[in-house]
Amino acid sequence: MVSGSKVNSKNHTNALYQRIWQTVRLIPPGKVASYGQIADLAGLPGRARLVGKALGMAGDEWNLPWYRVLRSSGMIAFPPGSVTANEQRAQLLSEGIVVKNNRVRLKDVQWRPDLAELLFALEF
Repeated sequence: MVSGSKVNSKNHTNALYQRIWQTVRLIPPGKVASYGQIADLAGLPGRARLVGKALGMAGDEWNLPWYRVLRSSGMIAFPPGSVTANEQRAQLLSEGIVVKNNRVRLKDVQWRPDLAELLFALEF
């Protein structure tokens, strides 16, 4: 019985990750979202940390634009100068997003999907 609950828990976690991954895939080029915003849009309010964990667990087959997800301050979450921070910065710059001091000005480029976009694009 205990192993069954672990399987259910694993399936539940995977379902939550898939909701997050589907939401992240909707962020259009040239736009960014915060971890908390993705959690809210995925129906998981208050679960910003889960978004970070889910992005780290996503396989390459999801082809996620993970680099479009930032802290609520617009900061890149990885340590400045790290390989991952540099990769994220380069990806954002390639989409025309200005990055200064590892920060993006959310006011200029934050994704603001309309309700119709979410209702028809998300499958959960």
